[in-house]
Amino acid sequence: MEYLYEYGMFLARAVTIVAAVLILVAGIVAIGSRQRAAQHEGHIEVRKVNERYKNMADALRSIADDPETVKANHKAQKKADKQEAKEAKKARKKGVVDESDARRKRLYVFNFDGDIRASATDNLREEISVVLSQASAGDEILIRVESPGGVVHGYGLAASQLQRIRDADVPLTIAVDKVAASGGYMMACVANHIIAAPFAVIGSIGVLAQLPNFHRLLKKMDIDFELLTAGEYKRTLTIFGENTDKGREKFLQELEETHQLFKTFVSSNRPQLDIAKVATGEVWYGQQAVEQGLVDELQTSDAFIQKRLQDWDVFEVRFVHRKNWQEKLGMAAEGALERAFLKIWQRGQGPHY
Repeated sequence: MEYLYEYGMFLARAVTIVAAVLILVAGIVAIGSRQRAAQHEGHIEVRKVNERYKNMADALRSIADDPETVKANHKAQKKADKQEAKEAKKARKKGVVDESDARRKRLYVFNFDGDIRASATDNLREEISVVLSQASAGDEILIRVESPGGVVHGYGLAASQLQRIRDADVPLTIAVDKVAASGGYMMACVANHIIAAPFAVIGSIGVLAQLPNFHRLLKKMDIDFELLTAGEYKRTLTIFGENTDKGREKFLQELEETHQLFKTFVSSNRPQLDIAKVATGEVWYGQQAVEQGLVDELQTSDAFIQKRLQDWDVFEVRFVHRKNWQEKLGMAAEGALERAFLKIWQRGQGPHY
């Protein structure tokens, strides 16, 4: 027992030191962030997917085909490009002023890689803003969503960002290649059309909260913990204090209310769903999700894009935050802490979609 006690005290001191270092790093990051000029916040990167696949196809043909065929194909393509430019020039001379008549339809592709806090929402909002300022009639947006869910407010904001696309009357397709569960599905249900890979994980329309309680351990070690609140339900359950049946009952009530909000949101976006049947917290694979009405079609994002490469211009859009050295140091420290205490974080942060 004495060994365990000494080990516990050592661990407590180590955690205290780590916390102090992180506070110092956070202070440095805050100072650096305040000093950062607006133009250094980040930038948009755009890649034309058509050109990427064309270049890869050309590279394959240059190896697989004989030199004479490669040369002939190159000459024919050059001639076709010249003819296309000539026709476009004639169209402009004829007074074509409507941009939608002068260019092909466009598909804009975003990627949302969701973590517990839905931190990718910051990038998503910028990507949506810039594309909506350029989208014309006939254009569409495809968003690859990959997320097992996370905090309620984070994914609520992410879903609200997607609602901006719907409000602008730009067709939105959500592609789920791996997982869109809980908060991830909350985002997906906003789309006009949802596609998923056959074994993608879909659903988990539920709410959960987990937290450890160290009250008995502290009591055994003669350590007092005082929690002072104003307001009957300012704090219902705690990690270090003694939890009561009344507090648990109130906490469960709040979870049920959050779940009801979740169900109402999904129902409003996909009224064809039998919400009582699918909002049990269960998950389904892609094929099952189609049968349940959670997904519209079995298809990968790659297949969706491939079908449009011939007649559409496909652009992959990504907002990139520019980070100074303070932010990079802070992110490294934060990542180390998150990896070390991931389970405690998941259990102690309240309701999660």
